[in-house]
Amino acid sequence: MTLPRLPLFVAALSLLALSAPASAEDVSGHQYVMDLGAGVMAQPRYPGSDETIFVPYPLIAVSKFFVPGYGQIDAENDTRNFAIYPSFNYIGKRNSADSNELKGLKDVDWALEAGIGLSARYDWIRGFVEVRQGFNGYSGQVAQFGLDVIASPTEDLEVRFGPRAGWGSQSYMDTYFGINASEAAASPLYDQAYHADAGFNTVGLAGSATYNLTDDWKLHALVGWDRLVGDAGNSPIVEEGSVNQYYAGTGLTYRFAFDLF
Repeated sequence: MTLPRLPLFVAALSLLALSAPASAEDVSGHQYVMDLGAGVMAQPRYPGSDETIFVPYPLIAVSKFFVPGYGQIDAENDTRNFAIYPSFNYIGKRNSADSNELKGLKDVDWALEAGIGLSARYDWIRGFVEVRQGFNGYSGQVAQFGLDVIASPTEDLEVRFGPRAGWGSQSYMDTYFGINASEAAASPLYDQAYHADAGFNTVGLAGSATYNLTDDWKLHALVGWDRLVGDAGNSPIVEEGSVNQYYAGTGLTYRFAFDLF
């Protein structure tokens, strides 16, 4: 399963562009196979927060599709592949009234991140990078890097686990981890401004599992931990909250298979 940057880490996690364990229906010869569903995620209230909130999130996975003039692409059953896929993330509004640590700081409006992901899999190992542009709440860029070990303990269960790293542009970093002079003057906690430069802001681990309940229904689970580093980890906002960011989620998807050509 994207989703990080928190919150909401969700869409990057939920846009599975990863494959689930193959089911019997996959041999039907359909040109397109996708899994659609929804779940719930427990995650920090805002980047650097030590409070947890629960949020809904979508689950979308396209594992088999046909490209006219090129042919069939079967990312699910081909364990040696290269994939290009869309990557999205939604970050909820940060309201200064939500936490004592935010008093005096400006509200940060919700942000939508949209971009592209690239992945390469060779048998039991998969690496990926996702780059997204922020809109509304901030106007910079973020990137996430990951490496997964893939195992199938049973025919119906697939497990993935590996390290993660996140990067943010100056606009992203200053929006969520910086404090300007007027905010420092208004805050009862922060007595000076803090500027956060572009750079790597998280390192961590993530694990996910997908289980075939039936040929069509799948159960998904995700757990992860990110540690804020660099200018993000040194931010006074994070010092009042937590450098350790934990998240966990679960959801259900239903499989659709169809032909267009």
